[in-house]
Amino acid sequence: MEIKDMIEKIQHIENIELYVILFLTLFTLWFMLNTVKYYKGEKRKVKHLHRFAREGESLSQYELAKRYAKGQAVRKSCQNAAFLSQKAAFAGDDRAQVLLEKILKKRKC
Repeated sequence: MEIKDMIEKIQHIENIELYVILFLTLFTLWFMLNTVKYYKGEKRKVKHLHRFAREGESLSQYELAKRYAKGQAVRKSCQNAAFLSQKAAFAGDDRAQVLLEKILKKRKC
């Protein structure tokens, strides 16, 4: 009986279309703001990864190589992915060695 009561209450609400439009508008604004926040955060992460990779940190080189291989928050580049994974592999990162082997074996990312 609860569902039937709810349906009756909804039918008695005047201008329900306005409430639906208001809800959808607010949801769209919330979604857009959170999307912008997410991409700004990703951009910040990539900026820091570049800085640490230049300084020779192998974990950052590997993480940045993965991003280049997938095209995640950076433009996809097999050449950059191979270069960075090679630098990380020379520093002793085993995961970077595996990634480099995959790139070289496929001849693409």
